[in-house]
Amino acid sequence: MPRKEPVNDLTVKPLLETATIAIRDFLCSGGCKHRSPDECADTTHLVFPYRGIFKRHVGTSETVATSGQLVFFNAGQDYAISHPVGGGDACLSVAIAPEFLHELAPPDQVGGGGEAIFHRQARGIDPQAQLLVALLRHGLSRGAFEMLEAEMLVLALIRRSLGERTSHVRSTTYGRSKLVDRTKLLLADAPTRRWTLASMAAEVGVSPIYLTQSFTATEGISPYRYQLRLRLAQALVALEDCRDITALALDLGFSSHSHFTAAFSQHFGRSPIAFQRAARTR
Repeated sequence: MPRKEPVNDLTVKPLLETATIAIRDFLCSGGCKHRSPDECADTTHLVFPYRGIFKRHVGTSETVATSGQLVFFNAGQDYAISHPVGGGDACLSVAIAPEFLHELAPPDQVGGGGEAIFHRQARGIDPQAQLLVALLRHGLSRGAFEMLEAEMLVLALIRRSLGERTSHVRSTTYGRSKLVDRTKLLLADAPTRRWTLASMAAEVGVSPIYLTQSFTATEGISPYRYQLRLRLAQALVALEDCRDITALALDLGFSSHSHFTAAFSQHFGRSPIAFQRAARTR
């Protein structure tokens, strides 16, 4: 009997629905590693991954999507999804009325016409945008926001995510892009592993110096800083229900409570306790 191919179980939780904005929380099991059948969005969605990793395929182009990014699912554009790393993914998806999205998006980032169609598949976002994603998700899940307040926060998130000073897209070669994608998948598969530069470079088949130069030029940060961001993104998910921050710190690969607190505070501009308090009270 032929072996049955695993499937991706998808759970969609509506968080906000107004005349201008719709927000959904998508949870995918990532059961199938291989490329899914093509899908097509009926309107443009701005998707913020906050847990796990997936690949998005548009024609022959691929994007490795993980926390710290905004991924564009353009209206009328065929795409497919794959999960080369286990564990699934979770994303906050935002859809905005096309006329308002045209007003928010810088003209050089989108094409004209009825729907706002973004030229690139993804762009990096800054820590404050990540923080806004987490606070929105926690607050909307508990019904802690008034509708107008939630809409204002969503607009602030989008402005920040599309702003030239608070997000980034870097030019790179095809070869370097593929190398960086392999490295990102490697780090996502073992975010708490204590890598050395030599062991990481051996896994992707290049020299340590070339790996460091290529990764930093493409992502704007070193492989170590990228791995640290993955671990801190996991903290944003876990902190709301966390009862033992020391245990969480150790589980995420930090040496101590103080090491974790310092890294979190430096990255997000507030302590884990302060974020936890905001996530529980908003």
